[in-house]
Amino acid sequence: MASEGFFEKVYQVAKKIPYGRVTSYGAIAKYLGAAGSARMVGWAMNGSSKDPDVPAHRVVNRKGLLTGKHHFKGTNLMQQLLESEGVEVVENQIQHFEELFWDPMKEL
Repeated sequence: MASEGFFEKVYQVAKKIPYGRVTSYGAIAKYLGAAGSARMVGWAMNGSSKDPDVPAHRVVNRKGLLTGKHHFKGTNLMQQLLESEGVEVVENQIQHFEELFWDPMKEL
């Protein structure tokens, strides 16, 4: 699978994450039939953090940590974007992660 095609599929899933909700790299990978490719989803999100059409700030690690935050311009942009959607973040950790978690396997 060419990474560009895979990345595009990742972006299409990410665009469907509802406002105020989050998902994980692994959940997107699993949905795309590439369960072991969470890191590759992360790489895709790193590249899309500058594209306003892809809500990369809504994709976090499986524990709800903002592991991709250093790919956003500004010190706290990822957290600020999430908080502007009503998502509470404390010490890079999404609060109430289970309640806010959006699973593409169940939602799409």
